[in-house]
Amino acid sequence: MHGARGDDGPFEAVRKAIWAAPPNDVIAVAADLLDRHAGGADTEVLMIDYRQTFLVRTLSTGDDVPVDNTAPGRAFASQRTVQEDGGGLAHLPLTVKGERIGILSVRLPDGGPPWLDDFAGVLARALKIADEATDLYRRLRRRTRLTLAAEMQWDLLPAPAYRASELCFAGQLEPAYAVWGDAFDWATSADRFTLTVSNGMGSGTESAELTHLAISALRNARRSGGDIVEQAELADEAVFGRYRGERLVDALLLEFELTDGRVRVIDAGSPVISRMRDGATERIAFEAQMPLGMFGDTRYVPQEFAVEPGDRLVIVSDGVHGARSPAGVLYGDAGLPQAMRATRLQDPPEAVRTMIRHYVGFHGGTEPSDDAVIVCVDWTGRDADAGKTGPQA
Repeated sequence: MHGARGDDGPFEAVRKAIWAAPPNDVIAVAADLLDRHAGGADTEVLMIDYRQTFLVRTLSTGDDVPVDNTAPGRAFASQRTVQEDGGGLAHLPLTVKGERIGILSVRLPDGGPPWLDDFAGVLARALKIADEATDLYRRLRRRTRLTLAAEMQWDLLPAPAYRASELCFAGQLEPAYAVWGDAFDWATSADRFTLTVSNGMGSGTESAELTHLAISALRNARRSGGDIVEQAELADEAVFGRYRGERLVDALLLEFELTDGRVRVIDAGSPVISRMRDGATERIAFEAQMPLGMFGDTRYVPQEFAVEPGDRLVIVSDGVHGARSPAGVLYGDAGLPQAMRATRLQDPPEAVRTMIRHYVGFHGGTEPSDDAVIVCVDWTGRDADAGKTGPQA
């Protein structure tokens, strides 16, 4: 019944059936395929919610599953298959290029077919593509209603994580269901990885609209072949043209050379970057330049630094480094370095999730006064040992 993977085996039929499924039926089709071709039972796909604290059920009506202290949560956090009930129930990560979509849980006889991991990979990719054609999965993932500003921001964002041989990246927004102006953007090419962390002035939909304009301008320049200087200057011109200097966007633009680890930077506002190297954490300072939209004709000058294999970079908006505890302690001075040290052995997606929890807990039960973004980049290097993807302890 299980068969071997191959063009004539069950896996090929399963793979074709998943890709042929309508976007809104991918999960139901996958569960049926596991039942018919592998003897599966109790199949469930759990998708991560926007805040990344719960795995949301898609096929049953039971309670959502916390990521912390549960078997499916351990599979999600570790990105490894976790066996439960004496090995009968398996929880497999659903991940595409580092982006953690959720968990496939299934009860299978005799440990399941040899193609089960490949099945999870195909299902994850199919869900990633299907998400662009239906609202179903975005509706399932939200445990409460998003504000209109948050809807705008999440639609603007690229994938929240990415893994390649040279680096691993992840980013997260908070409050996930009510964020307004903070955002990040990234793109990769054969030679470069470009990353922007931005913070639109104000709150609500006005701030989201401002950030949307700035990121659209940055993308327009980048997709036209422009480097970060051209990107910053076009965004500066676009924001000024709309708001005449009354509303600004703080941004930090980075352009990584994948061949040698050189990084060009434009510091145009409040996001700050910290580096962990050999267990030591330090803030990297740059010459501050005008926020986007201040004058409309600012000439931005890039600065440079270099990353080495094992380096971890953490970039945060002012809502993070400028936050204060109820006792008045600045998070950027005390909390952030502590959070970076505590997460040094976690891969960026899990490190960011943990740092967001730490940031929220720093407020001692009070609501943060500003929205926030945390971004993490681990640099492996093109010539480094591909197995060493995490930062050095």
